[in-house]
Amino acid sequence: MKKNRPKYMQIIDAAVVVIAENGFHQAQVSKIAKQAGVADGTIYLYFKNKEDILISLFEEKMGNFIEKIDQLIAGKESAVEKLLMMITAHFRLLSDDHHLAVVTQLELRQSNKEIRLQINNILKRYLKVIDKILLEGIENGEFSSELDIRLARQMIFGTIDETATSWVMNEEKYDLNALAGKVHHLLINGCRK
Repeated sequence: MKKNRPKYMQIIDAAVVVIAENGFHQAQVSKIAKQAGVADGTIYLYFKNKEDILISLFEEKMGNFIEKIDQLIAGKESAVEKLLMMITAHFRLLSDDHHLAVVTQLELRQSNKEIRLQINNILKRYLKVIDKILLEGIENGEFSSELDIRLARQMIFGTIDETATSWVMNEEKYDLNALAGKVHHLLINGCRK
């Protein structure tokens, strides 16, 4: 069904802009088509409906992001350094693309339960990257052998996600990238004296 990859990505990128500017519920397929510079019917050659566009958008953007993370951390020995690279990349991705930040941090949360379940399935790949970093940190002695990986993953992802959401909701008035080191320090060192 997805024959023409450049056109498919053109529609995905247009959807990011339209959904960010109008909200998911007001983002009509015709607006997405206009933004993409294609006929309305062309959208349906690539997607079943608007919900399919949203899920595909997240799948594409998250897939690309995970590939970038894997490349960034590939040559790093330290799990602590890998975690910093991941946080930095996460914040950079969102701060470099205002529309994507709005869609991922606000609009995806407004969607119906079925869409959220599909989004969560896509998100599992990202969570596995966190798990891998945590396991490496335990194996090489950087992290406690008593670390609850599931809880640590939730805290890491939750902290990164909430920091980004707060930044978007505060109309991006401060430098999200500048917080990467502070978030990393907090996650690695906690609140110890």
